[in-house]
Amino acid sequence: MTNQDPQHIIIVAGEASGDMHAALLVEELKKLSPALTFSGLGGPQMAAAGVHLYGDLTRIAVVGFVEILKHYGEFKRYFDLILRKIDETQARTVILVDYPGFNLRLAKKLKQKNIPVIYYISPQVWAWKENRVRAIQRDTDLMLVLFDFEKDFYRQRGVDVTFVGHPFVDTVRARTTRPEILKNCGLSGQDPILGLLPGSRTKEIERMLPVMLDAAKRLQQKFPKLQFLLIRAVPVPPELIERYLQGSDIPVRVLDKDIYSAINACDVCLTTSGTATLETAILNKPMVVIYRTALLTWLMARLLIRIPFIGLVNVVARKKIVPECIQFDATGPRVATALKDILTDPTRMASIKSELARVKTALGEPGASRRAAEAILARL
Repeated sequence: MTNQDPQHIIIVAGEASGDMHAALLVEELKKLSPALTFSGLGGPQMAAAGVHLYGDLTRIAVVGFVEILKHYGEFKRYFDLILRKIDETQARTVILVDYPGFNLRLAKKLKQKNIPVIYYISPQVWAWKENRVRAIQRDTDLMLVLFDFEKDFYRQRGVDVTFVGHPFVDTVRARTTRPEILKNCGLSGQDPILGLLPGSRTKEIERMLPVMLDAAKRLQQKFPKLQFLLIRAVPVPPELIERYLQGSDIPVRVLDKDIYSAINACDVCLTTSGTATLETAILNKPMVVIYRTALLTWLMARLLIRIPFIGLVNVVARKKIVPECIQFDATGPRVATALKDILTDPTRMASIKSELARVKTALGEPGASRRAAEAILARL
């Protein structure tokens, strides 16, 4: 096995979104070079794509300084494990997918071993912790980015970077018609539908869903015919959602399959900040973005964040095109007011949709995973 013609690649991803993007990348790499084999850390989608997993990092998907510290021992075991496996397999190339807290530390160790590192999906260093750019420039051989503005950011700082576009352009599409979805959920096509997307992590559900349900209750008082569709991410246990719905007196339908068709069936969405805002944008659905985290995490983050908003849809647009209710503003009354302003103003609704269409265009042409695979093979 040599640097020029590797047959085995180790790939490391964490969280559900990284698992999905890594799986798509592996599938494209196999199409282009069938002799390649893969192992690493990831989740069920990577395993389904043919990656031999040493462990499932998606099981401990957490955010925030406090939450990460609680799982430090588990992260350390995985970190030591993957280093051993890289030595055992004599892997000459490692692909790191997002997950900066873990992967940037791993990249530093791999640099010391003189193992080439390709980083796929940039950490949000343009938003905070710009000092990480120095580590990226030092420890990685190629950065593959999903957003065009990231290309300019890295080039200005001396990082070898390639813009490949966002895989969501290929994967995010409604596969079932709106009437079919509504029929399956027992919802009316005549009355407006508010989609609730509370997130994919347990802590997100615990913090965001009560706020969403409070806002929904307030909106129902103003719009008695408003319908509610909660879209459950696959990693979220159904019983966790049910626990909160049992304490609510508003009728909420839950859907956990064909989620893009479900989002497409909604008129407006209430979306937890994260990749779900981009998925909702691609489907051209106006939204309000909310987020709340542990107070200590928030106070520390405020010292580091360098951009005026945190919703990815607004970051890509480079301006606030949808409302954000963050931390202390993430309350039922404020969220309800932000949603009411959209629901009652057709002109604003149309303006947001027009801006969301521009966001989709900014994510690049279809074929992002293929372009990423081609860039990797060209480098190898």
